[in-house]
Amino acid sequence: MNVADLPKVELHLHHEGAAPPDFVRQLAAEKKVDISKVFNSEGGYAFKDFVHFLSVYEAATSVLKTPEDYARLTRAVLEESAANGVVYTESFISPDFCGGGDVAAWKEYLSAMQEAAHEAERDLGIILRGVVTCVRHFGPEKAKASARCAAETAGDWIVGFGMGGDEGQGHQGDFSYAFDMAREARLRLTTHAGEFGGPESVREAIRDLNVERVGHGVRSIEDAALIEELVARQITLEVCPGSNVVLGVYPSFEAHPIKRLRDAGVNVTISTDDPPFFATTMRREYEMLQQAFGWDVEDFTDLNITAAKAAFCDDATRDRVMKKLELT
Repeated sequence: MNVADLPKVELHLHHEGAAPPDFVRQLAAEKKVDISKVFNSEGGYAFKDFVHFLSVYEAATSVLKTPEDYARLTRAVLEESAANGVVYTESFISPDFCGGGDVAAWKEYLSAMQEAAHEAERDLGIILRGVVTCVRHFGPEKAKASARCAAETAGDWIVGFGMGGDEGQGHQGDFSYAFDMAREARLRLTTHAGEFGGPESVREAIRDLNVERVGHGVRSIEDAALIEELVARQITLEVCPGSNVVLGVYPSFEAHPIKRLRDAGVNVTISTDDPPFFATTMRREYEMLQQAFGWDVEDFTDLNITAAKAAFCDDATRDRVMKKLELT
């Protein structure tokens, strides 16, 4: 079997960041909003570096205004993921973009997304679960509002809480109140670290937020003691190789440390991050990693099993996902 055809588990996908450019253009046209500057001449998203990427991301998602918009987005994202063989995905969803942190408004957005997800599961066989995220560069106070939204809707569908955004703003520990609130609601925890922030940001995430997964985390490779800690604590890294290459964290797939991390015993998984922004798909990630490291079906099956075990869903859902992976 071609490795790109394998059933896949994805743990690191930003909901708005997965919006196909054509979908955003169509929505902008319907609303008569001019966001032409966010696109390049080929029709993709245009940005120069990570900070510019964040501003383009927020401009592109500014056309998403209503629960219905998010229902349509959810369907578009899941159709693309399913077409790439994804059978289970966890998507990062921010109340900052879905009601501005107001719990009542958030519940309306969430209901619309859940309905679209249930329809996609029925029609396409793909399972979606939500991980509520605060946005680091929006600050700790807004993070508390996001955590409140998460805690109020925690359950079988909202299964986790995390943080994205600019790693250069503040420290992980600044957000401990929000993470404690989510933990008390029995949500499982992840946060972005070790992408631009270096290995110390991963250590901060583990020490100050007590997360069980780390978004990216690839700069951990620079610190042998940290690698030992990740292995000992069985912390899973949500690795997005294509994203890291496009944003200049590493110059190529061959230079990416995912294989070295895996060989060292770290739990690593494969995701796309914001796929249309980085001109990637889950199929492409698999193909590029196979080309770079010679990984075969057995390797990718093992990576998917690692991802399924690290998923934040309940055990009944995990069992269903494992059965889908056994189809290989």
